[in-house]
Amino acid sequence: MDFNLENPLTNSHELHFDTTPSLFLIESDHMPSKSYLKTLKEIDFDVSFRREAISSVLRVSCNFDPSLSYLAVNYLDRFLSSQGIPQSKPWVFKLLAVACVSLAAKMKEAEFHVTDIQGDGGFVFDPQTIQKMEVLILGALNWRMRSITPFSFISFFISLFKPKDPPLRQALKARACEIIFKAQNDINLLEFRPSLTAASALLYACHELFPMQFLCFRKAISICSYVNKENLLLCYNAMQETAMDGYKSQFDMVSSSDTPVNVLDRNFSSSESENTNGTVVMIPSNGSNKTWPEKDIKRRKISALCNNQTVQLSAFSDATTTMLM
Repeated sequence: MDFNLENPLTNSHELHFDTTPSLFLIESDHMPSKSYLKTLKEIDFDVSFRREAISSVLRVSCNFDPSLSYLAVNYLDRFLSSQGIPQSKPWVFKLLAVACVSLAAKMKEAEFHVTDIQGDGGFVFDPQTIQKMEVLILGALNWRMRSITPFSFISFFISLFKPKDPPLRQALKARACEIIFKAQNDINLLEFRPSLTAASALLYACHELFPMQFLCFRKAISICSYVNKENLLLCYNAMQETAMDGYKSQFDMVSSSDTPVNVLDRNFSSSESENTNGTVVMIPSNGSNKTWPEKDIKRRKISALCNNQTVQLSAFSDATTTMLM
């Protein structure tokens, strides 16, 4: 059975709520260090390296399920957090990306050939070189490859959503997952625990799709014993631009017409409601309301590396181990 991001501690694709406390307890072991985030914020080169490495991961894993790419980037961040950002060598981030994708593919039990994860053009690595890089990554991650990610907490938090209809919950989950995939690119969200990222993504999705349920859902999550309310507010606010980037909000359509979503939402509405007039509400952490009009959010694009060089690297020498220190 392949590794399931939503159930990292079991071999089943069905949710086991008895494992939930364990997920909250050990989730920090699957996060980058705080010093890694500080370095990314202070040094432009490190941010650029991470951006290029992620871009490379996405290119070489484009034929796989998106969850595989997400897992590979998780390995990437945790490795760089442990070993530091390597010196500027144009082939390093490509090799690191290929090795992370290879490990993620093995965890997901995806069928692939080494040529499938080399991408089109650029540097080409032989299997022995990739395997040696994999060993370095495995050691740096202490062989903790069953990563606990925001997807691991989705089902738990959705269980707190008042409407029980499967179509409504599936719509909420789908939008939240889209936000989580995009949030991985934002270094400002790396400091938050995976559970907080999941909760914030679901709250944001709820505000977009089922605004009348938002206050009730927010309260249910906030009083959860596993959640730090203050950090939840910070994470939610930090996620605003990421969630809006490249996405057209459905709120106006829900508010102005009797769409299926609007009709269903009203059927389950609570006595609490908010009026946002097409803006995105940031939950106040200091007692004040802050809003961002949708039109002021500009779409960002991750730059992609264009490298037409092709080289064949033989097995690593002893210097490879220190290369990434």
